[in-house]
Amino acid sequence: MQSESRRQEYWSRNLRITAILLALWFVVTFVIGWYARDLSFNFFGWPFAFWVGAQGALVVYVWIIWYYASYMNRLDKEFGVDEGDEA
Repeated sequence: MQSESRRQEYWSRNLRITAILLALWFVVTFVIGWYARDLSFNFFGWPFAFWVGAQGALVVYVWIIWYYASYMNRLDKEFGVDEGDEA
């Protein structure tokens, strides 16, 4: 059984990465989207605001999901709470 300090450290690191990725999501969704319309240049042949809304944000969202899953898998293994190979 894990000690209370190990559980606290695990939960603290989980909350920290969640907060960082949530802040990144907020910046991509609202901040860049809000200011992108003021940036009047073409990006890959499209207006930058359109590209951010239609393509760029989706790429970042997929990256956030992938990074969180891989980070939590590593964290689970480090703390011995991974699902392992149960087959």
